[in-house]
Amino acid sequence: METTQRQTYLDWLRILSILGVLIFHSAMPYVAEEGWHIKNAQTSNLLMESNLFLHLFRMPLLFFISGTVSYYMMQKRSTLSFIGLRFRRLLIPLIAGMFIIVPPQIYMERLTQGYKGSFWQWYPDVFHFIPYPKGSFSWHHLWFIAYLFIYDLIFAPLFAWLISPKSETFKRKLAVLAIGKRIYLLMLPAVIWYAMMSRELPETNDLIHDGCYFVYWLFFLLAGFVCILQAKLMDSLERNRRFALTLGFLALLLLNYLRFNKIEPGHVDWPFHHEIFTYLFIALKPVIAWGWVLALVGYGKHYFNRKHPILNYLNQAVYPFYILHQTVIVILVYYFVQLSNESILSKYFYTIGTTFFITVLTYHLLIRPFALTRFLFGMKPKENQKPTVIPAEEIIPHITLNSYF
Repeated sequence: METTQRQTYLDWLRILSILGVLIFHSAMPYVAEEGWHIKNAQTSNLLMESNLFLHLFRMPLLFFISGTVSYYMMQKRSTLSFIGLRFRRLLIPLIAGMFIIVPPQIYMERLTQGYKGSFWQWYPDVFHFIPYPKGSFSWHHLWFIAYLFIYDLIFAPLFAWLISPKSETFKRKLAVLAIGKRIYLLMLPAVIWYAMMSRELPETNDLIHDGCYFVYWLFFLLAGFVCILQAKLMDSLERNRRFALTLGFLALLLLNYLRFNKIEPGHVDWPFHHEIFTYLFIALKPVIAWGWVLALVGYGKHYFNRKHPILNYLNQAVYPFYILHQTVIVILVYYFVQLSNESILSKYFYTIGTTFFITVLTYHLLIRPFALTRFLFGMKPKENQKPTVIPAEEIIPHITLNSYF
């Protein structure tokens, strides 16, 4: 049986996922890992471990939820109507973000590299369209929106078929996966793909050179669509939530035990010589990702499927919040890293707090109230509150001739 009424727990999970992204990106300036835009002079290995854990499942969870969102958006829409909606909700914010939201991040990074000019002196460099890091044209953290747009564009015809009566036989067959723990067969293609391809094609988020992860993220989106399409699959995730959490937890413990003891491929203490053991080691990461994602969905369905007056506001805010948050982080961190007397921990928590404060108020005061900014940030048009017309007979008592006699 199809579930056409939006499930509240998915909205709560989406909100929690975006908060997780805030926590993750706020830590990036302070973790002992190369490759972020601005770095603190002192970095933390322990904070890096927390980020490595979050990174395993934060984006997979967002893609899984995005798959369910695509399902609901397809309801009562044609393929072309769905694509048009995704143009407005994804492509427009992506383009606006690449010319308005992302450039300040690149500019602040250029300042740390010795650039002395003002933002407006630097800004025309964006229109040379030379990809970052050599140039100043990039989508940075908005790669997620770009990938999601491409996925929906490619799979719109399939999604339309899946929600149509033509797929009834297929949907009934999907219910077989809800028996016992067969639902976890959904993870096998992604685990195998990641184990085989991730060494040769590391994550880049630039689409062109991101062959492994472009397909890997797609598996989560399709799983989200399929699970919400066949309600019994979501019921199975709820029923087996403890198993999923156990799987993700034990795989995490095993991976970190091996890493901390230098028992990993390429290290002198790696005791296995057959290539299959290298693939099994690599496969631990996607197993962790799927375990935690499916556990969070299962526990969310069990405990978070309830409405709250603030949910509608938060659900509208999370998308603009995601678009804005990293730019706010980079601008703030440019100044925070210059405070040599402050500890990493104090800078980290202050980065989270001030970013949340500034981003929420920017959304509430400068984006939410105005039609143009709502459009640029992929929000629905603001609903016009039309005055209610009350029939005259409800205001003035009905008068008949008998009233006078």
